[in-house]
Parts: sequence; structure tokens; C-alpha cells
Amino acid sequence: MWKRDEAVRQPAVPTNDAAAAVAPAAATQATRPDPLQTMKSQTGRDVVNIGKSVVIKGELNGSEDLTIEGHVEGKIELREHVLTIGPNGRIKAELFAKSVVVLGEVIGNVIASEKVDIRENGSVEGDITSPRVAIAEGAHFRGSVDMANKGKAVAGPRPAEVRPQPQAVAAPQAVAQAQKVG
Repeated sequence: MWKRDEAVRQPAVPTNDAAAAVAPAAATQATRPDPLQTMKSQTGRDVVNIGKSVVIKGELNGSEDLTIEGHVEGKIELREHVLTIGPNGRIKAELFAKSVVVLGEVIGNVIASEKVDIRENGSVEGDITSPRVAIAEGAHFRGSVDMANKGKAVAGPRPAEVRPQPQAVAAPQAVAQAQKVG
């Protein structure tokens, strides 16, 4: 059974008519969360939500975790925070974040310093640069993945830049003999 919080309950006898009119409104305001305030996630960090009816065109920067359910075109930069694209989110932008979780649709390059996670029914069309990438079964991805660890200097050439060592040239007699056999 649900019980109303005692602190929210209005006084039994109002002192005057003006106070009686204000008290119910104040009680309603106290119980209803402000939609513009940030919410706390399970980890205790601040999380800002952009609803599915919101459309943003331009550059979006922040210093909080962000969940987008709406449409964004341009650039999103949350270098030290988590960016979550909700199931209704439609993004046409370059993404820069610590970690990116995709449940909706992203068209553009994704750069994450820790991890990119494309969940079931999530879609990314663009290049991904991150040390860790997870793509769930049922997800859509079209592009390239660069998992180079940007934090550490790599000694020597990267594997794609390693050139094969020249092999010893066979003696002319062995080449002539191989041509006769073949």
C-alpha cells in the first residue's frame, strides 16, 4: 500500500486563505521532479537526458554523462563522459566521448577513449576509433574499426607497415630447371 510522505502533506488548518491557495501548489511542486534537472544514474554520476521530441543542430559539448533519445546533427563532444544513444536516438554527427553506447542509429565517425558498445538493434555507419569495441548480435555496423591504443606509444612500425624481407634469389640453374619441370 502506498503512503504519502509526511513531509509533503499540507497542514490540517491553514492560517489564512492565501496560504491555503499556495500550500497545495507548493506540495505538488515538491513531489514533481523538475524535468530540466539532471538525474543520478545507478553509478551516482549526473546524467542528462535529451528527449525523443528534441532536435539539435550544431555542436553539443558537456561535462556530464548524456543520454540522447532525440535527433542531433553536427558534433557531440563529451571527452570524459559516457554518451548513450537511446533506442529512439537518431544521430548524424561526429562523436567524441570516453565511452559510447549505441541503442539507436548513428551516422558519422565515433571516437571513444575507452569503449564503443553497439547493442542489439543499434546501428553505426561510420568509422570507429577506440581501444575496445563490442558489437552485439543483431546490431548493424558499416565502416572501419581502429583499435589502436592512443595512450601508449608504439615502438616500431605498425603491423600493416611491416614490409616483407627480400628472399634470397635462386641460382639461375635452379630457375631454369623449375621452368623445364613446370
